[in-house]
This record gives sequence, structure tokens and C-alpha cells, in this order.
Amino acid sequence: MTLSNRQFTSVGRSEFIAVEENVKLHVIDLGEGPTVVLIHGWPLSNAMYEYQYQFLVAKGYRVIGITLRGFGKSDKPFGPYNYDIFAEDIKIVLETLNVEDALLGGFSMGGAISIHFAAKYAGAHINKLALFGAAAPIWSEAEAVNGLIDLSVTNRPQLLENFGKIFGASETAISAPLAGWLGGINFEASFYATTQCLIALRDEDLREDLGKIKVPTAIFHGTKDIICGFHLAEQMHAGISDSYVVKFENSGHALFIEELEKFNSELLAFLTK
Repeated sequence: MTLSNRQFTSVGRSEFIAVEENVKLHVIDLGEGPTVVLIHGWPLSNAMYEYQYQFLVAKGYRVIGITLRGFGKSDKPFGPYNYDIFAEDIKIVLETLNVEDALLGGFSMGGAISIHFAAKYAGAHINKLALFGAAAPIWSEAEAVNGLIDLSVTNRPQLLENFGKIFGASETAISAPLAGWLGGINFEASFYATTQCLIALRDEDLREDLGKIKVPTAIFHGTKDIICGFHLAEQMHAGISDSYVVKFENSGHALFIEELEKFNSELLAFLTK
């Protein structure tokens, strides 16, 4: 695969990388040094890591943010949306950018996809794994997710508003400007990908993947997370042999902005271990 349509901006390099003949992913590639690769959650994009990019580049790291197919500025094809497809896409991007020995970090659905990537490819391209409020190993009860799928195909704005209300530790935990910023990112997602990824979140089971992870793993999780309850962090910790949990006592699901300073400092601490 080849790079195309590379752009240089005031904040770094933005490029589109082909993962299939007619599918290109938007990738942000900033800084120089040891590499950190970040995977966003549903239905966000690589834009969600704005405050991690700036912090890590200033600390001497190269940071790569990949927007999954169907989201943000990436192409939005019809077709399958599942963890296998996403993992394959990530591998092509890392191969194209010659990435080795990176920390791979993923938020929410992106955390689940990162687990699958590490298990499927036996740790290829990475030497550490960081999971942020990951929707794994099994996200939720099928019946509950079916209601979200129904709403996605009848009233997507209402679905996203409902999620916004429970994204933080409380309805007022995230400031109005930040909530508006996140909402804008959410609406860049394809309606089709939004629905199909809910189906994947409902159906994917990563319990067998946990035991296949052989790289050191940090599990960041909000103790007040309603979307991905803290019990998921405990299950991941029990299943991943070389792992530890960092509790975010004042965070819901949005730990990357609710406790921004702690999130960044704990990530840096894991990088320097």
C-alpha cells in the first residue's frame, strides 16, 4: 500500500493511507522519538486525542493517531465492520509507516480492537498495550445493545445525545465547550459505521484473546464509568498476565479529559517503565 495526499499542517503531518483499493484512512503522525499509536472509540475519531498529542510530542515521542474506517476523515465504505477488519487496517498502517516497538493505546471500542490486534498478530509492531475504558472482553448484554442499534437506525442524534449524558462521571462532569467538541467529532461518523460497530460491540467476544497478550499492559479505567463498567477492567486484568490497573476515581467513561493531567502522567509513566 502507498501513502497519498500527504499534508503538512501547523500541528504536524496529516496523511491518508490506503488499506484497500478504495479505502483510505486518515492518520495523524506527529513528533519524533519512541512511537505511541492511539486508536479512538465509537463513534469518535483520531481527533479525540488532541490533548495527548500535544503532551506526548512535547515529551519527545512520535504519536500516530489512526481514524478507523467509517469515522472522522477516513473513508466510509459499506461492507463489514468488525474487529478483524479494524485490526487488519491497523496492521497495514503500521507496516506502511515502518512502526516497530510502539505502545498501542485504545479507548473504549478502540481498546477492544487493540486487544484483538495484539492477540491476532502476536504483538507485532508493538511492545506495550494501554487500554483506556476498554469495551472488553464482552461489552454489554445483547438485549441492551439491541435497543441502541434500533435507535441508531431511527434517531441517531438522540442516540448520541443519550451517550453524551452518561459519558462523564455526571451530566455536568464535562464542560459544555468540551461536550460540544466531542459531539461534533461524533457526527462526522458514518451512519452506517455507527450502527455496524454497535453490532460488533454486541457480538464480539475477546475472552480468549486476553490470554494471548504477551506484552506489558496498562489498564486505565474510571471507577464511575457507566458505559464500560469498572468490572470490565477487573476482567481484563485477570485475563492479561502482565497487566496492572490504574483507577480514575473521579472519572466516568471520559477519563482522557475528566482527569487529563493524571491520564497523561500515568501514560508517560507507563511509557518510561
